Amino acid sequence: MSRTITERQLRGAGLCQTLHWLAAGEFGAAGLAQAYRDAAIRAQDRLHAYVALDAAGAVAQARESDSRRARGGAIGRLDGVPVAVKDNVDVAGFPTHAGLPGARVPAARDAAVIERLRGAGAVILGKTGMDEGPGAVGGNPHFGDVRNPWRRGFSPGGSSAGSAAAVAAGLCAAAIGTDALGSARIPAAYCGVYGFKPTSGEISLRGVAPAARRLDCIGLLARGVDDLAVLYHVLAGYDAADPRSRRRRVEPAIPDWEPDRLRVGVLGDLHAWGTTDEVAAVYARALDALTHELPNRRRIDFADFPIPAARRAGLFMIETEMLGAYPAEVLAGVSPHLARMLDYARGKSAADYATADRVLDAAVLKARRLFADIDVLVTPTTPQTAFAHGQAPPVDQADFTAFANLSGCPALSLPMGLAANGLPTGLHLMGPPGADLRLLDLAQICAAALDATPAYPVGESTDEA
Repeated sequence: MSRTITERQLRGAGLCQTLHWLAAGEFGAAGLAQAYRDAAIRAQDRLHAYVALDAAGAVAQARESDSRRARGGAIGRLDGVPVAVKDNVDVAGFPTHAGLPGARVPAARDAAVIERLRGAGAVILGKTGMDEGPGAVGGNPHFGDVRNPWRRGFSPGGSSAGSAAAVAAGLCAAAIGTDALGSARIPAAYCGVYGFKPTSGEISLRGVAPAARRLDCIGLLARGVDDLAVLYHVLAGYDAADPRSRRRRVEPAIPDWEPDRLRVGVLGDLHAWGTTDEVAAVYARALDALTHELPNRRRIDFADFPIPAARRAGLFMIETEMLGAYPAEVLAGVSPHLARMLDYARGKSAADYATADRVLDAAVLKARRLFADIDVLVTPTTPQTAFAHGQAPPVDQADFTAFANLSGCPALSLPMGLAANGLPTGLHLMGPPGADLRLLDLAQICAAALDATPAYPVGESTDEA
């Protein structure tokens, strides 16, 4: 490693900065992989971010990257960059537990996203922890609770808990998660990182253990918006082997941000949505700071589409699809909490599921009406900041994030500042289907104006306040 770049600087850098350093020869891919691997091992007892590390394999992949550079051969877009992967995504040679108990046969082949990552030269560092079943706390009785690197004993959110914690704590350069009702964006907000859910169907789900087929998306987590854009360009694309992959009739809308023409939707009384005073205060400051970047604001409402009921319908679909997706012997070993959720689904009928499924159709129509009047919807990512493990999780964690999954829209969470309690908060941007590039462009502009990307807790987390 170069003497001019400390380990803290290296592990706190964004993916694009890391790529620059690799290209400039400041350090090699093997040294980079070893630094992340060793940091992950040291932090494991404290954070439980990983459920499996490919310690030897990652270094071997990185050495191959160093050899490609030394030979002057073709270099992939992510060549030598260590990436972490949520444990519901197949990585050849590793079991996919998806947060559930019991032994698994190692995956025979990589998921589509892993194929694309490897094709771009990325180094697969390991698999990250997640909730047992649908949840947004990072709790898992089988593999250990994932912990928030910002404060001891606190939840990182979920279910892509380990992926967000690993990015925030500098245990990988970027991470892959999944997002069903906000499962990547909620932990992004709680951990102070950037999280992106693309338009549904833009990134293949082949080789990903399902939550609910109409809600599932790959989620991207990183320490910068530009990093998300690189990951999106590498991973997006049609996959004929994925029945829900989206074949584009037109390319995604190009970034054409014009402040005077941008129509920004905001909600009315955030406290009526359960938003805490701490989050509401940070959100108000963020909107004040973004007067030029987010002009032409108009108040919108969801009186014709009650979000809490729709979020509950989505959760019911996840519970129901779990019953058909996993063997009975696996579900027999789940925790009492998840068992109660599954029993609730068992007590419902096929007609109940069909009714819930129609809520998603209503969400698509609501999104069409909504984005006929505005270009972007801006809210907090979550109504609250992270909370302590063991505390009853707020039922409304996904009330700002769920609509993007229900309607298939792209959405992004970016850091908007620390709350009065010292914990991160997220600003949530959502656009119409196909607006992925515009959303990434706008997020970059907002992030630069806010200048709220935190100094990530690379090292020991702070004591509980």
